[in-house]
Order: sequence, then C-alpha cells, then structure tokens
Amino acid sequence: MKIAFYTLGCKVNQYETQALEQLAVQRGHSLVPFEDAADAYVINTCTVTAVSDKKSRQVIRRARKAAPDAVIAVCGCYPQTHPGDVEKLGVDLISGTGDRTGFVELLEREWRERQPITALDDALQRRVFEPLPAGGLEGRTRAMLKIEDGCVNFCSYCIIPYARGRIRSLPLEDCVRQAKALEGEGYREIVLTGIEISSWGQDLPERPELMEVIEAICQALSPDTRVRLGSLEPRTITPEFCARAAKLPNLCPHFHLSMQSGCDTVLARMNRKYDSARYYESVKLLHETYRRPAVTTDLIVGFPGETEEEFQQTLEFIQKCAFSAMHIFPYSRRPGTPAAKMAGQVPNAVKEARAHRAGETARRMQEAYLDAWVGETVPVLFEEEREGLWRGHTTRYCEVAAPSPEDLHNQLRQVRVTGRRDGVLQGELI
Repeated sequence: MKIAFYTLGCKVNQYETQALEQLAVQRGHSLVPFEDAADAYVINTCTVTAVSDKKSRQVIRRARKAAPDAVIAVCGCYPQTHPGDVEKLGVDLISGTGDRTGFVELLEREWRERQPITALDDALQRRVFEPLPAGGLEGRTRAMLKIEDGCVNFCSYCIIPYARGRIRSLPLEDCVRQAKALEGEGYREIVLTGIEISSWGQDLPERPELMEVIEAICQALSPDTRVRLGSLEPRTITPEFCARAAKLPNLCPHFHLSMQSGCDTVLARMNRKYDSARYYESVKLLHETYRRPAVTTDLIVGFPGETEEEFQQTLEFIQKCAFSAMHIFPYSRRPGTPAAKMAGQVPNAVKEARAHRAGETARRMQEAYLDAWVGETVPVLFEEEREGLWRGHTTRYCEVAAPSPEDLHNQLRQVRVTGRRDGVLQGELI
C-alpha cells in the first residue's frame, strides 16, 4: 500500500507521524508525498484552536476530492474531541490520540474491507504511556524524543487535556535507551518533547523530577550530541534546576517558557498556575546561569475581557523579559472550554491589531538578540543547503547561513558571525 501522511499542529504530532511512518514501512508499505497518488491518505490533526479545526477539515476535504477512491484516515486531537464533525466529512477511518501502534493495522483492514471504522477511547481514562519508535525516516540531524503525554493543567482556553488525557511518562531507562539509539543512528541533536514535559515523572514510582531524566540522557550521550528541551512550565525553573542544568555541556541553553500573558488578571482568567512575578523570576534565573540564553515564549492576545490597559501591561512585560523569539496568537474561541463562555469576547479586529503590535515588539527584541552575536564565533549544526547557502542552528536555536563548497549536512562546525539578514545570522566557516 502506498501511504501519504499530512501533519498539522505541534512537535508531538510531528513525532507521532514519524512513528506511524516507521511502523508502516516496517509492515511493508511505502511512503509517498501527500500531493502524489496514494492508496491511503493519513491526516494527523490538531484541535488546539478553532482555526486548527478549520485547517484540519480543509486538508481532509482536499484529500477526499483529489482521491475519491483512496482510503482517507484521520487521527489526532480533532477526531478525539469532535468525532461527529469528522464523520460528516466522509472519512473512512477515524482514530484519535491513542493506540498509534494499532492504527496501521486498522488502516490495512480498511483498505481490504472498505467498511468505515471508528476507533476511539476515553483519553481521560488512559494511564499507560504508549512507546513509539523515535526518529524519522529522512535526514540525520535533529530527532524528537517524546518522553511524556497528557496534561492536567486545565487552562480555561485549552481543550488538550480532553484530547490527550492525563499525564503519562516514558520511564527514565526507556528515555535513555531511545536517546542512545537515536545517537547511534546518526542524529546530532535530540529534542525532548511532550504535551507538558515539565510534568514528566509525576505518574511514575517515586515521582522523579524532569531534571533527573535530562541529566540521565545528557550524561549517556556524547558531549557533541545536543539535547534540546521542549516547552517548559515556568515554575520548572528553580535555582536547583539551573545549577544542575549548567553542569550539562550538551544541554542547549534554549528555554521555551510558556507564558500566554504578561498581565496577572489575564493569567488568573486563563487559570494559569503562576503570575508574572514568578515568570520573571524564571527568566532572571536563566540569565544568571547562562551567558545570553535564548528564552522564547508563546503569547495569546485578545483573551476574553482583555482591556487595552491589560494588553499594555503585557507589552511592557515582554520587553522586560527581552525574549529572543516569540510565537504570538490572537485568541481563538474554542467550543468546549470555559473561556469560550466568558463575557467580554474581544472583536477580531482588535485581536489582530494587538497581535500586530506585539509582533513588532517581538521582532525588535529578536533583532537585538541576534545582533549581539555579530562578531562572535558559534558552533552551528548544519542541516540543509538552500539558496546557495548552508543553513543550521546554534545551541540557542538561532538560524545561521554560511557559504561552503563542502557538503555540511549534519556537521557541527564553528562559524564566525558577520551580520544579520531577515532574521538569520550570516557567517563564515572557521
């Protein structure tokens, strides 16, 4: 069977699609691009916002229209939370966020029998982490390693706990084993990812903390194999965390601290578990521990009830934090969440205007951060050649472009930074 995959959403979805691809190939199937003719089209969906749902529906409709006789299979967070909506789209196989190993078998069955299949469970009843093959089938530069699934924060705007269920952790020994296997396959950077990796270990015996698995993985790998962390809850960053992290030379000094707002009253309405003072404490600790760390974040603007004054507080706060990069989203009303029913829904035009203003501030901060590296020499892990330049990333996830007649794919090289252009550092090989 020729199978084409399409992924929407987060790094966890990307990881799980790569795992499904590997499982399919192991069972004798071949992979083709999503735009090509295939026997089955698999869409791994996202439901983090109403916009995500819309994008998922568009891809499903496009696949069905382009290939009316093929099997259309949909999995991921959207069918997990809204199976009825997916059924209306004429999908052949509906699965959710569980039993990814069994998904390929269901796909084979659907291809043979052509009888619609719906295979869903109650995500909140899951208690066991489902191990999946890590890494991808293409390239040998950066691999994602999923160490955790689920979330119990129940932020007022978020439906993900219902889509992913409770916290489930990959045991420490398995994390280390998979990390070493990825290194053995040639990957030079491993990204520890999950739905909420700060909660790793809470469901395991003796309730180990995240830093324990970070230390174990970093120490098991070569000093030249980078370990990068996925999104962290701000309260994870403590003096002890920083002291232990600083002793790990292959841990990238790049920390994505989930924020969503810099205004305490908005954070309270969001049901976040910290305030701006605690968040800023984390930012300060990282700057006290590392020289020029990359601290990145997410921001939601136009949350229900957000006033101009509250938005101004957020603008001032992000400038105080001096983020190296930001992801900025206008609030998207998500049916099934408490925030969707809140009074004071902000008009779309206001949300878009605030997103633009925050984006301009973020752009200036990113440029200032990048400019500070001009004249310095930095290690770059090169990934691909594009537009005549080899491109890769520093440990702080700054993109770097440099000319070279050599094939630099998956090579770690020292680069002297000579300038910045369009958000990319320009450099020359040492």
